[in-house]
Amino acid sequence: MKFSGKVWKFGDNIDTDVIIPARYLNSSDPNILASHVMEDIDEQFSKKVKAGDIIVAGENFGCGSSREHAPIAIKAAGIKCVIAKSFARIFFRNSFNMGLLIIESDAAEEINQSDIITVDTQKGEIHDKTIGKSWKIGKLPDFIQELVEAGGLMNYAKKLEGENV
Repeated sequence: MKFSGKVWKFGDNIDTDVIIPARYLNSSDPNILASHVMEDIDEQFSKKVKAGDIIVAGENFGCGSSREHAPIAIKAAGIKCVIAKSFARIFFRNSFNMGLLIIESDAAEEINQSDIITVDTQKGEIHDKTIGKSWKIGKLPDFIQELVEAGGLMNYAKKLEGENV
């Protein structure tokens, strides 16, 4: 996978209650969730974010409760991936299961709000076009890339089931 997008920068310890506030958890509709993503940090975020944009954050992104609504809301808002210095363990797993690409990288410390970055998972690289710097990232296993491209674990399993029929 290779794509470019505008960066939305957040700090450390962004918890799932901030990603999608609990008051909206009575819905499982991805579009409704997307319309409230990150609103407790930036009320206008869901109106400003564009398809293909990228969230960059500090340490422990996605901490808090284990709700799958958080990666669903981010993905439905059009965010292509989240790059953070580190992720909470359950958010890490939920993201891949929901088809949201996440990347752990120290690059998160140097990338700034509104930078334009390119992520190339095949080459294992993040390139910040704004500051002209690149970082190596661990290459994702092929099956993880396929899982994300399929839209998550359930779609991936359905695809595999169809191939084995």
